[in-house]
Amino acid sequence: MKSTRLFLALFLILISFSSCEKYLDVQPAYAQDAENYFNSEQDYELALIGAYDLLQASYLTQWIGEIASDNSIAGGESVTDTEGLHEIDQMNHDAVNNELRDIMRFNYAGVARCNYIMEYKDKTSFEGKEVIIGETRFLRAYYYFELVRYFGAMPLIIDKRIGAEEVTTLDRNSASEIYSQIESDLQYAVNNLPWNQPVKGRVDKGAALSLLGKVYLYQNKFGQAATVLDRVVNEGPYSLMGNFEDLWFAANEDNSETVFDVEYSNLEGGSYDCLICLEGNAAAGFNGIRQYEGPYYADGNSYNLPTAKLYNSFDPNDPRRDASVLNLDSFINLQPDPGSISYATGGGGHTGYYNNKYIKRKSELGLPDDDLTSPLNYKVIRYADVLLMAAEAHNRNGNDPQALIYVNEVRNRVGLGPLSSGGNTLTQEIWQERNFELAGEGHRFFDLVRTGQAANEIDGFVSGKHEVFPIPQVEIDLSGGNWNQNPGY
Repeated sequence: MKSTRLFLALFLILISFSSCEKYLDVQPAYAQDAENYFNSEQDYELALIGAYDLLQASYLTQWIGEIASDNSIAGGESVTDTEGLHEIDQMNHDAVNNELRDIMRFNYAGVARCNYIMEYKDKTSFEGKEVIIGETRFLRAYYYFELVRYFGAMPLIIDKRIGAEEVTTLDRNSASEIYSQIESDLQYAVNNLPWNQPVKGRVDKGAALSLLGKVYLYQNKFGQAATVLDRVVNEGPYSLMGNFEDLWFAANEDNSETVFDVEYSNLEGGSYDCLICLEGNAAAGFNGIRQYEGPYYADGNSYNLPTAKLYNSFDPNDPRRDASVLNLDSFINLQPDPGSISYATGGGGHTGYYNNKYIKRKSELGLPDDDLTSPLNYKVIRYADVLLMAAEAHNRNGNDPQALIYVNEVRNRVGLGPLSSGGNTLTQEIWQERNFELAGEGHRFFDLVRTGQAANEIDGFVSGKHEVFPIPQVEIDLSGGNWNQNPGY
């Protein structure tokens, strides 16, 4: 959304405070009354941009999806530096955790902005409004999908704003009810969005179909997942890039493999005080090498450090290993003057490895603070992921020949021989292939949970508890104690 975020400040001035009229008795004199908004196509566009902006929170899933799994440790300056990540890393997180509270707050803020549009979806007519509503419903589905896979049952609020008193009367809806609403929103998006949007970063039919397939996969609806993911393969404009490593440079992000990404910019600075306010991808700088002085890479904060287990799980001939995981000492030793290169290790842990997909490079530095202004887009869904989801769906629906076609297309791109197995053996191989292909992208923890592998792969994982995260205690308090905590917390 780089090309449209310029309108966001105006949108927030116009409506963000006044849209909370049901919460507040005092209305700023300069603000436009919420009920008198949505009088033109531009009003809907500005509101939609506000709904997109909460995608900025993707940095949290880039971290937690890896750190909660066996792929990475929290890292950082010390064990009290972003303490919530260390608690998640050790599987001793509880209901007081800043990062988990941010996940809930930011995604519900996204839902609220979508609901504001939907509350007034019929107020003004103009050509193409169904596309705006399709994007809105896609975004609401995405935010609810994040909430349900983090926290399970959650209050389901649709097409309306709610006041502070009403919050205390809300119950948590079941995960199945939330998934049903997600499916409904995505079906609308599929039916009303084009295959190609004129503005890069706006979601389209392929994104809606792919997310719907993923949602089906999370519910073990394998036949339905296979059907919609086949549409992405057969009808969509996507293909794998020839060189896997090229995917992870900002200059190459307008490519045939992108299905749904979060757009970032390095043309605006930022502050550690508000990571959700940034225009850049905070994860890349935080993942960088602490106090690094040398070629190619830039200084960072040594968060989200891959493990030796992950690095050693790759075939050494698989180019995805070094494209995904930077073995820093090996890299230094290959340089012409290794003695001139230095870096520091943080007190939060050190593995010797760094996330080479989302990391600061000197060629991509932006405005100060460089840690916070990376232009690297977050690839929420890319075509390789679609192929692997489709492979799993077909395999688990009894169609191994089609599953092999899809998984071997991914392997062929990196020069690996084809798989030829079937049944449960192929299922395990597809799951393993997902980690080789998607390591470092924030998928691992959720894949382990949904496939029932988490207890065997994650140290400290307790079955019946850690499949979901705790509801933040402050949110339970704000609900008047009306929400029960998740089991075990």
